Amino acid sequence: MAKIGFDNQQYIETQSARIRERIGQFGGKLYLEFGGKLFDDFHASRVLPGFEPDSKIRMLQQLRDDVEIVVTICAGDIEKNKVRGDLGISYDEDVLRLIDIFQGMDLYVGSVVITRYSGQPAADAFLKRLNALGVKAYLHYPIPGYPHKVDVIVSDQGYGRNDYIETSRPLVVVTAPGPGSGKMAACLSQLYHEHKRGRKAGYAKFETFPIWNLPLKHPVNLAYEAATADLNDVNMIDPFHLEAYGATTVNYNRDVEVFPVLRTIFESILGECPYKSPTDMGVNMAGSCIVDDEVCREASHMEILRRYYAALTGRLRGTVDDEIVYKLELLMKQAGVTPAIFPAVAASLAKEEATGAPAGALVLPDGRVITGKTSDLLGASAALLLNALKALGGIDQDLDLISNQVLEPICRLKTGNLGNKNPRLHSDEVLIALCVSALTNPIAAMAQRQLEKLKGCGAHFTVVLSAVDEKLYRRLGMHVSCEAKYERRRLYYR
Repeated sequence: MAKIGFDNQQYIETQSARIRERIGQFGGKLYLEFGGKLFDDFHASRVLPGFEPDSKIRMLQQLRDDVEIVVTICAGDIEKNKVRGDLGISYDEDVLRLIDIFQGMDLYVGSVVITRYSGQPAADAFLKRLNALGVKAYLHYPIPGYPHKVDVIVSDQGYGRNDYIETSRPLVVVTAPGPGSGKMAACLSQLYHEHKRGRKAGYAKFETFPIWNLPLKHPVNLAYEAATADLNDVNMIDPFHLEAYGATTVNYNRDVEVFPVLRTIFESILGECPYKSPTDMGVNMAGSCIVDDEVCREASHMEILRRYYAALTGRLRGTVDDEIVYKLELLMKQAGVTPAIFPAVAASLAKEEATGAPAGALVLPDGRVITGKTSDLLGASAALLLNALKALGGIDQDLDLISNQVLEPICRLKTGNLGNKNPRLHSDEVLIALCVSALTNPIAAMAQRQLEKLKGCGAHFTVVLSAVDEKLYRRLGMHVSCEAKYERRRLYYR
């Protein structure tokens, strides 16, 4: 059984209570900027074992009757057809996906705001599409000198020019498909409009990481730096909080750098700033729900190592710069992380050396290390998957779960009819073959029933995985890393 370091139920309860408290602080109306992912927060679930990827949504469901969701998207991102790397869909399509998901969870989506709008044709087309779908949409405009020219920002030529977003509930959650979508500006624009109308309202920020009440160099916070190495986010002691309260808390550079400007904007809108520090603005309670610090430290060390291997692979592909790799190397030194902490690394390399072909290794929940090698019919990832299922089901490793009579026709189909040069089966293909075998082979059926037990397991490969194999492993809930080298030297890979 996987070790638990985080109390998810406690988190849902304490987080919702904290937000209710903040709503009350501002007279019953709060604009809450939601950073990170509202659901599918797999980074948090990896570094805080026990954290469920949908915890934030479940927490909001506790506040269902009081919550209204506003989704922001930058007009420039629509025009550039910006794509979410993890999903492979454009930001505008993701806005519609998010709305569907929220509504499917019985959460009220009030509207969409297109930010930094300046007549972009693609933004106009998206606005027309939203109107046709019956989704309320508003426009916010670029403000000259933002965020530093406060006298312009807090005026009829700044926030006053933006559409006022009609909302009806005490808690307005402002979210977006990705960073740079204008969430904070939308919240502050609403404060301006509410104040002009003589209504009380406040602003708060919900970011899971860095966790403000953990030490600066705690592995959980270092893992956040590793995850955002490409954004140049740096964790730091909040100097404003230290000065105001004499207490050490952790924030990150962008929030600390912009706080003096935010404080001036608050003073211009409300007459005074309700916060003394960036940390004060936050409502995150995750740090208070860690129940086993050592488990979270170990999980974060593994996350840092995986991020490092991912950066090496990205550099090989030309998508990651040297500076990101160097930053991750520095984070590894700060955290005391080396490949030796993950037994699958040494095991996979040893298997490759012994067989002379690409190999992989996987660590099961009970600590056993299973290996897989490349053969004539199976790639290393497919072989490793079958070997792991055998081990989990107590099946003899020498026993064939899928006969060659099943495998060989599939391989011939790939090369003879589908134009593939490599006859070996990918992981998804071998699982389909396993399902077919399970119809007549009870041992194959037993192996198939072990698939759920792979969730949370870590695997390492001696070569870069194909996109198909990597995606399959991730869909099984597994954590994957690989050495930064290709199986064969060529210019085009997919």
